Amino acid sequence: MSEKVLVAMSGGVDSSVAAARLVEDGYTCVGATMRLFDKGSTCGSAVEAGDAARVAQQLGFAHHVFDCTDTFSTQVIDRFVAAYERGLTPNPCIECNRYMKFAALYDEARALGCDAIATGHYARVEYDERQGRWTLKKARNLAKDQTYVLYFLTQEQLAHTRFPLGDAETKDEVRAIAERYGFENAHKKDSQDICFVPDGKYADFIRARTGRDYAVGDFVDGEGKVLGQHKGIIGYTIGQRKGLGLALPAPMYVCRKDMQNNTVVLAPEAALYSRRLWATDFNWTSGVTPQKPIRAMAKTRYSAKEAPATVSVCDDGRVQVLFDTPQRAVTEGQAVVLYSSDEVLGGGTIVQKEELV
Repeated sequence: MSEKVLVAMSGGVDSSVAAARLVEDGYTCVGATMRLFDKGSTCGSAVEAGDAARVAQQLGFAHHVFDCTDTFSTQVIDRFVAAYERGLTPNPCIECNRYMKFAALYDEARALGCDAIATGHYARVEYDERQGRWTLKKARNLAKDQTYVLYFLTQEQLAHTRFPLGDAETKDEVRAIAERYGFENAHKKDSQDICFVPDGKYADFIRARTGRDYAVGDFVDGEGKVLGQHKGIIGYTIGQRKGLGLALPAPMYVCRKDMQNNTVVLAPEAALYSRRLWATDFNWTSGVTPQKPIRAMAKTRYSAKEAPATVSVCDDGRVQVLFDTPQRAVTEGQAVVLYSSDEVLGGGTIVQKEELV
């Protein structure tokens, strides 16, 4: 009897080809599209669900649409808004994967009698016979690798997750498979930005969501000198230079947000660098917390380059990451993810950094 898999299908080319590969490999598939957000979003819209349903029909398996709007609202959007209001810069794609695809969708899979779920993520899951555990590894196509947003996966989840695109060498290869099947979405553009804020105007979205008008405040330099006024502290993020609305004699960047005093601290680029950070809510992919400091490559943003660091677990449970060289724009609220070669060691949420100046 073949393994029964619930395939997360967004209507895009990646999840469609993931489904096709599973069928080719003899899996019994069931398609699932999650309706996540209704207002001006592509998150499980009728159009996206229709595209997914047509692919499922072509491949010969059933397709379901699950209404997950309430869960998405509380677990993803509300967390996103609350983080910004605390002065953090969150990555909602991580929360969406954590609470929607690898929690809510798992529940639906169990209800349908499925053995595993599959997604179109570019990542790989392998079983290490020698160590007797599952490993999460980077995709063969490093340019598309998405392990940064999957670091939270546990041993139990990895055992029941399939990533059919993990071995794809290029996106062109994926599109070629879609063309071979005659999928209408073969050349559909990849989704960009946050799905529930498609115009990228995060501050406007938060204001509309909360109904609150966030007070103007001061831009200040590192010594507290007022440089001008900001339009609401939620509208700025660490490392930002453009869009400040100031005429300054030299480039200055957002290096800190003081929520208590409602001030945005600006400084020259050198002030953006830090060597040390602390993270919480840390998931060690192996399920085992290191008892001694380890060496790893660490990544502090989805698009950032990995950098060598020494990692240790503090007495209070936080994880300290000490980089060999200072890193630019380390930002509270983002994730730090650790790698050893192509294997994900774990990751957590950055809650503090040590500034150089």
